[in-house]
Amino acid sequence: MLIACVILYMVATVAVGIYASSRVKDSKDFMVAGRSLPLYMNFACVFATWFGAETVLSVSAKFAHKGLGFVSGDPFGASMCLVLVAFFFARTFYRLELLTIGDYYHLRYGKFVEVITSLGIASSYLGWTSAQLSALGLVINVLFPGISLNQAILIGSAIVTVYTLFGGMWSVALTDVIQTVAIVVGLIIVAMLLGNEAGGFDVVVAAAQKEGKLTLFPHITTAAWMAFVGEFITMSLGSIPQQDVFQRVTSAKNERTAFIGTLGGGLFYFAFAFVPMFIAYAATVIDPTYQEHFRSEDAREVQKILPALVLHDTPIWCQVLFFGAVLSAILSTASGTLLAPASVLTENVLQPFTKHFSDKTMLLILRTVLILVGVVATLISVNSQSTMYEMVESGYKVTLVVAFVPLVCGIYWKRATTQGAVFSILFSVPVWLFAETQYAEESEELWRCVPPQLYGLAASFVGMFVGSLLKPWIKHTQPDPAELAKKRSVSTGH
Repeated sequence: MLIACVILYMVATVAVGIYASSRVKDSKDFMVAGRSLPLYMNFACVFATWFGAETVLSVSAKFAHKGLGFVSGDPFGASMCLVLVAFFFARTFYRLELLTIGDYYHLRYGKFVEVITSLGIASSYLGWTSAQLSALGLVINVLFPGISLNQAILIGSAIVTVYTLFGGMWSVALTDVIQTVAIVVGLIIVAMLLGNEAGGFDVVVAAAQKEGKLTLFPHITTAAWMAFVGEFITMSLGSIPQQDVFQRVTSAKNERTAFIGTLGGGLFYFAFAFVPMFIAYAATVIDPTYQEHFRSEDAREVQKILPALVLHDTPIWCQVLFFGAVLSAILSTASGTLLAPASVLTENVLQPFTKHFSDKTMLLILRTVLILVGVVATLISVNSQSTMYEMVESGYKVTLVVAFVPLVCGIYWKRATTQGAVFSILFSVPVWLFAETQYAEESEELWRCVPPQLYGLAASFVGMFVGSLLKPWIKHTQPDPAELAKKRSVSTGH
């Protein structure tokens, strides 16, 4: 019955994606759903995209192993990102009426900065997408032991690519509504069942408290504090200059919806992320032998705690709910992380070569790039030994170093110039890469245990200030936002 339900769910998801293709008339529909999503859809898109496989399987397992002090990046940093976007970036994004976040860099700084930041943003998604495909492969492999993990990843990748390929942002939006319901209902019921089996909510919480899992700042070494701060800053700031965030803001039907949907989705994400953490720790209370996964030399083993417990120690209806929720979390995030880099690469990197093409041809190119992104992410997923949490965090280091400072200074510092943005990139990348070669997480020397991306972030600010205040050798005349929007296939009317 479980396998039949999973197959039925997969087929239904692909069917919804194909149905969504009927709403796609041009690239604007494909990338931002025609800027027409109502609040409930916008909220669902924000929550479902961020509530991915790493939240359910990897972050929860890391909490069960080490406690709250070791998950500062997600959910704390990730949800903080959405709150910051809602208050400080959503209105600017929405009013510009552009298709991609790369368009903003073009508008503010010119083509060179647009291409470099867009390449950085697109590459950052490969880790996130690979994490979702790894998780989907893990679930398929658990349910169908006869299929190898790599084969399962290939099957899962094909499913996600197909339904995103047809409907773009419309398929993401429609499936996210369904998947949000499945995630919330499924995980709450599973949490109640396993909580009762562990002796009750109070027993699980008391056990976690006794073991120090609920202490947010348990760090006693400088290196541990640096790791805590590094993860938080990387996720909270590095996630801001991202196309998936930009798409969810700009796909809303109006500015107010964009603000409320982003803020509400972020706050709900933060609150609900504790549900899989509770489930994971309840698993170790029910059966302490699951803690053996923590001692494995393969870091990915801890991600098997929840699937193993649910599959072997719960009734069939609970298995259906859990795996339905997990598949929903994976599919909703994977589709968004495929669409985002494809949009940026097509619109901002290939644009000089495609600017004279018809919108129909652009849509074909966009779908082709999406397939290529899916292939690359699949190859990384098949060959990676990292946990999902590590894959996601590694991607955001790129945008933190390359794209965050030009974005925030471009909006809030009037003296920021194209030369400043170029200096910011030229200063930050070499500093970051050099720091990576010197980094030693457990070093007693403070400068060596500081996360390398923080050095890159500091250098990015220095480059921006120095470049902007020096005599301008590199100049850029900002185009009219409405004219750029028109060139980039976005109508300025609603």
